[in-house]
Amino acid sequence: WLDPPAAISSKVNGGSLSAMLSTSQLVTASWSMPGISLLKDSTASVWYSATVGAMSPTALLTRTESTLPEADDLGIAVGSMDTPIGLLNLAATSQGLVRMGFGYMEAREDMAAELAELSCSGDQGDPVWLDEPIAQIREYFEGRRQRFDLALDWRLTSGFYRRVLDALMEVDYGTTVSYGELARMAGSSRAARAVGTAMSTNPIPLVVPCHRVVRSDGSVGEYGGRPEVKTWLIEHERSHRG
Repeated sequence: WLDPPAAISSKVNGGSLSAMLSTSQLVTASWSMPGISLLKDSTASVWYSATVGAMSPTALLTRTESTLPEADDLGIAVGSMDTPIGLLNLAATSQGLVRMGFGYMEAREDMAAELAELSCSGDQGDPVWLDEPIAQIREYFEGRRQRFDLALDWRLTSGFYRRVLDALMEVDYGTTVSYGELARMAGSSRAARAVGTAMSTNPIPLVVPCHRVVRSDGSVGEYGGRPEVKTWLIEHERSHRG
């Protein structure tokens, strides 16, 4: 597989990808939040969980263009894992993977804080909900998986943005499309700018592969302020497409 560039993950240099993926991330829980509990799991180091009674309009869930559906006592499990592009934070409900974030953009504590802004009832999300997502993401970075087969909870997006993300799921591994091409795939050929917004607010990056969307001139464009990460993901897929 590809050696990750030092600019992305210098801690991987001199070590194998499989060794890095199996190493637990040590975290000191020096903070506390109501409704968030600290759990340990053998597969992905540290876990947090919370139960959502109602979705707060001030939390991360506002990243959609229309009113979000309410959820009654929705348990959410949050965890993290090391990858060649750095720490990934993940959140899942009983319905599937609901949220992912890159550690260089959003700390795990910040994701937990967003969950703490929600109304919590005391029940906990089950960390087991993250077992399969973590397993498949490991396979992806090892070059053994080209398509994710995961249940996704789409409650954090709707309307046109959801249509764009549905169309994005049809973009093949190891290939790219332009923002304009994806707009046409989503049924709105003149909405390239809105497609860019849909990419920047994608709640499940990597699994919903916004890194496969590039500018019309072929340049990669931004990726959370780290275009080198986007370049690495595109090259990783091309090298394993076969």
